[in-house]
Amino acid sequence: MKKTILFISLFSAIFVAITFASVSYAQPYGKGVYGANVPYGNQTSLSISTDGNVNIPVTPTTGGVSASGSSQVTVSSTDVMGYKLYIRALNSTDMDNLGTPLPTSANASPAPLAVNTWGYNIDASNNFTGISLADVLIHSKTGPISSESTNVTFGIKIDLAKPAGNFVASVVYTAVPQTD
Repeated sequence: MKKTILFISLFSAIFVAITFASVSYAQPYGKGVYGANVPYGNQTSLSISTDGNVNIPVTPTTGGVSASGSSQVTVSSTDVMGYKLYIRALNSTDMDNLGTPLPTSANASPAPLAVNTWGYNIDASNNFTGISLADVLIHSKTGPISSESTNVTFGIKIDLAKPAGNFVASVVYTAVPQTD
């Protein structure tokens, strides 16, 4: 029996911290949160980080085998309104292995993966959604947050029809301050 090992890599180190064309300040008097760590009249801040790339080693089978790996996305914000966290694919929704694509799942909502597809979830289940080229809201929080992590799980289901090698995709996380 021939064993083929694939290494699935998601470059999740690409992330976007919000950039302002103008400076943002704490909420006007009477609109802030009492006791929040946002001094009146000071600039608010927002930062985002990940724990790096996700590698998912897998040995395919004839009928297809599922595997998954996780990434932590951490956001800190002194904005009294909170933040929103989005996910999207960078340039393509397909993973690529030297020209051989592994398409994203057609699942518009969390469901099991079809063979030779990949997706993500934020509940660590075995159900996944296909990634999009447009920003998709995956988490939001109200109020100042000193540090909060969101666990994003990536899953694949692959069979022997795909060649051995590294399938790679780039994912972008974007954090923006709440405005409403």
